[in-house]
Amino acid sequence: MTTNNLKNKLHTIIYEADTPMGKLFDVVLLILIVVSVLLVMLESVTSIDTHYHDFLYFGEWIITIFFTIEYILRIITVKKPSTYIFSFYGVIDLLSTIPLYLSFILAGSNALLAVRALRLLRVFRILKITRYMGEANKLNKALRDSKPKILVFLFAVLILSIIAGTIMYLVEGEESGFVSIPISVYWCIVTLTTVGFGDIAPITPLGQFIAAIIMIMGYGIIAVPTGIVSAEYARKKVPAVHDPEYIHTNTQSCQNCNEDNHNDHAEFCHKCGTTLLEEDSKV
Repeated sequence: MTTNNLKNKLHTIIYEADTPMGKLFDVVLLILIVVSVLLVMLESVTSIDTHYHDFLYFGEWIITIFFTIEYILRIITVKKPSTYIFSFYGVIDLLSTIPLYLSFILAGSNALLAVRALRLLRVFRILKITRYMGEANKLNKALRDSKPKILVFLFAVLILSIIAGTIMYLVEGEESGFVSIPISVYWCIVTLTTVGFGDIAPITPLGQFIAAIIMIMGYGIIAVPTGIVSAEYARKKVPAVHDPEYIHTNTQSCQNCNEDNHNDHAEFCHKCGTTLLEEDSKV
């Protein structure tokens, strides 16, 4: 196998998820990311770190070396490395790799390894298949169409909180902790959302009566956004292939410009025109 063919093969495995090897690589990568994040979390627990420090440290180094090799392969398998290096995932991949190396220079920098959790965003590439994306597209459309109604609803809740907070400020006063209208509005929002921190509480009978009404209203208010989105979701249908809103599930990545948002069965990159790599093993 020539060097060029090897690079093409590695590019297909590393950057795409349409082949068995590509999917396997992505799944292994995600498992290692999860394990890495768990190791960092466990290391922060003093009792666990005391007994298993060497094991946790060794595990972090094994995963870091794997990520380092992966990062280098991602750079050398594209024709324009800068397109990957300065991309969103390129920056995240770098930030998830260097903390352990920096620990030789800066104490405590290995805590930054938790940034590897951001790499879990790659799971969406693995899930970019029809049976998932059809429903995801339907939900996304329902949320977009619900936006005006939800914004109006939130505005109404804000006005209600201001009015109720002002009333509580006048009824309770500073003696009960309602020292200003903004603080009273904060209390109203906390109560209306059923969070209830308990840092401020009414003590007068009238204030407690108003608070009880606000609490009851909170349960009804929580259900409104859910009902709005559910109603929109129930009306949506999965768009057909020719529909502009149809989401293509192609995960092919252009080796020249690193663009990966191509239509299904695309032969050329829509951004730079480069011929996309073809693999007999694509599924």
